[in-house]
This record gives sequence, C-alpha cells and structure tokens, in this order.
Amino acid sequence: MVKIVTDSSCDLSPKRCAELGVDMLPITVNFGEESYRANIDISNEEFYEKLAAAEELPHTAQITPAQFQEIFMPYKESGDDVVCLFISSKMSGTLQSARVAANILGAENILLPDTLHVTFALGLLVEEAVKMRDAGLSGPQIVEKIQELIPRIRLFAMIEDLKYLKMGGRLSATSALVASILGICPIITLKDGLVEVVGKARGKKAAFAAIRKFVEKEPISSDYCVMVGNANVPENSKAFEEYMEDLLKKREVHVSSIGSIVGTHTGPGAVGLAYIKK
Repeated sequence: MVKIVTDSSCDLSPKRCAELGVDMLPITVNFGEESYRANIDISNEEFYEKLAAAEELPHTAQITPAQFQEIFMPYKESGDDVVCLFISSKMSGTLQSARVAANILGAENILLPDTLHVTFALGLLVEEAVKMRDAGLSGPQIVEKIQELIPRIRLFAMIEDLKYLKMGGRLSATSALVASILGICPIITLKDGLVEVVGKARGKKAAFAAIRKFVEKEPISSDYCVMVGNANVPENSKAFEEYMEDLLKKREVHVSSIGSIVGTHTGPGAVGLAYIKK
C-alpha cells in the first residue's frame, strides 16, 4: 500500500483530497497575532475577506521538524510507502523540515522529492500521483515518474489586483498605480521552483490571449489532467475556461481555488492553468 501526503499549498479542497484518499497537512497563516490552519480554522473565502481588510500582508508558518516527527511516526510504524508532495523547497522550508524529521526517525519508507511547484501545479502532481498509486505502482516508482514529470509542468496565470504585490514589496507604489490605471495584468509562471513574471497584458481578455500563446508554444499533453485555478473569483475561472475551451476540450480538467499561501501575494482575481506539456 502507498500513501500520498501533501500540504495545503497544493490548493486541492479538503473534499477533493478525501475523494483521492490523500492526507493534506495544513500550513498556518498568521494575521498579526491570530493564527489559522488553512482549510481547518479558516476557509478560502474567509481568508480573502480578512486579506481585503488587512493593512499588512499575513505571513505563513511552515511545519516544524518536531511537528513532522509527530505526523510521521504513524506512517513509519505502518511500514507502507509514503510519498510526500510538498511546496517547492525554493519557496518554503517545509520540505527541509520534513527531511530532518524523517532522518531523525529513520523513516526510510517516507519519500520526499522536491516538487519545485505550488498551488494548482502541485495539485496536478498530486492528482497524477494518485493515479499511479491506484495503478499499483510502489512509492519509489511513483517518485521516479513524478520527478520525470516535474520539468514538464507548465503553469501560467494572470494577476488582476496589483495591491498585494505592492504590499509585499514586489512592486513599487508608483508602478502599481500606473499599472492599475492602464489595466495591466502581469502574467506569471513557475520556473526552477520560483514565481517569475513572463509577460504583461492590458486587460483581462488580453491576459487570457497572452496565456493562450504560451500554451500554444508548449502544447498540452493529452495523457494527463489539466488544472484551472482561480483566486476566489469563480467567474474569472469560468470566463478563462470558455476562452480556452478548444484547447481544453476532451481533457480531464479540475478546477482549484487558490488558497492562502499563494493568494497572499496574488490577491483575489488571479486565474490560470497548469498542465504537463507534450
């Protein structure tokens, strides 16, 4: 038997994780002195309500090695292969904490590859790992195949509200003001485990067109599912899916809600997709 474990940065809903038989570990988000475990103490909708009212961006707290030891002990004792797919090591110390804990416990059955991904790109890896588990692959076999897929994953998304990039110091106040007046939407991707801006578009429709061009340059493989993600604005997701309909037809498409880890920086309204290229 193989167990798949992820963290809440994958932005799969608790319901979806239950359907997949996946254990999701909550990452904590802190608004000042108030701490909330994602998807347990605070829903995505509640998170965005608090984010809109916040004067400072919230901070996330990674799971500590001590906490991981407690989490991992039952997995070690079970003797089953445990494949852990956590947030990119370039974005968080979560994976390092997990590796320290597994090493202390001597839990060789706990497998910890670096996904180099987050949000619905990480969710995509979890979805595919579950298929491999259900097909009867062992933990090491799943890790090997996941590591082959990681460089082929593509994520492209637009950011609609620049307020949170400005609050986080990733965009100057002047640049944010000019961009907002002009209706400019940055286009982001994941590269080598980090978020990178790869383009700018004036308006939502132009942003959709820009994402489409990126996808057409690196077409979607029909062998895997596609994830469409949105940050608490389902209508953006619906409009995006309709715009991309011909590229997504006859494919297994899952819709994901961007949660607190990435949503802190994108704010509401972000939308995009993740897929595995041919």
